[in-house]
Amino acid sequence: MLYHVRMDVHPPRDIDAAAFDALKAAEKARAQDLQRSGAWRHLWRIAGAYANVSVFDVPDHDALHAILSTLPLFPFMEIEVTPLARHPSALA
Repeated sequence: MLYHVRMDVHPPRDIDAAAFDALKAAEKARAQDLQRSGAWRHLWRIAGAYANVSVFDVPDHDALHAILSTLPLFPFMEIEVTPLARHPSALA
């Protein structure tokens, strides 16, 4: 099942810079692992914001939640999920 996911990151203003850098490095590694596995199909930065839009390909809602909750920056994210279905006019 495909999902369009928007993630906006809102870290606390008083977070330790070194700790936040470590979280960002862990986030990058986790995102790349998920992309290699095929679960995280597309990842796009939203220009001018600390946010992204992504497409995930996972079996169901619970699987998506399980993946999102493993992201190191998850505690600082506002996440909007939209399940996707094939459009009848789509060529592929």
